[in-house]
Amino acid sequence: MEVILMAIGDDRPGLTQSLADAIVEAEGNWLESHFATLGGKYVGSVLVDLPQDKVAELKAAVRRMDAAGFSVSVQSAAGTAVPQGRPLGFELVGKDRPGIVREVSTALAGLGVSIDDLETGTEEGAMFGGTLFRARARVLVPGDTSFEDVRHALETISGEIIVDFED
Repeated sequence: MEVILMAIGDDRPGLTQSLADAIVEAEGNWLESHFATLGGKYVGSVLVDLPQDKVAELKAAVRRMDAAGFSVSVQSAAGTAVPQGRPLGFELVGKDRPGIVREVSTALAGLGVSIDDLETGTEEGAMFGGTLFRARARVLVPGDTSFEDVRHALETISGEIIVDFED
């Protein structure tokens, strides 16, 4: 059975180890994960394969982590539909403003594009006189949508947005 652990806590050494310990204790196998530090918090998710009869054991281990100030939840991954489409990677850079992530996600959703992975951040753009928004994404594009359609939809958000496709 596959489950997803979602974790958040104050960043400190040993958090990944505590997750790995709990997974091994429940005879699980760590399949894939994503972790980052956001606002001083350690935030992540782990896809785990484990025997059906060990879910309760994993949840007990998670409760012990919760007591130590590291909040972890367990969700079943069963029944999750896998999005279909052609993979496309891109980087987008533009002047930062409130609502830019909503505008980008709305443009993609309007084309039926599914976001597989999205990383965003801001940085000072001295040459541009303000804060820059930067996003790196991997998406799945439906067969009837061209990559140029995706570029056009993103660049239409603002004349200040530049989109570079990755090979």
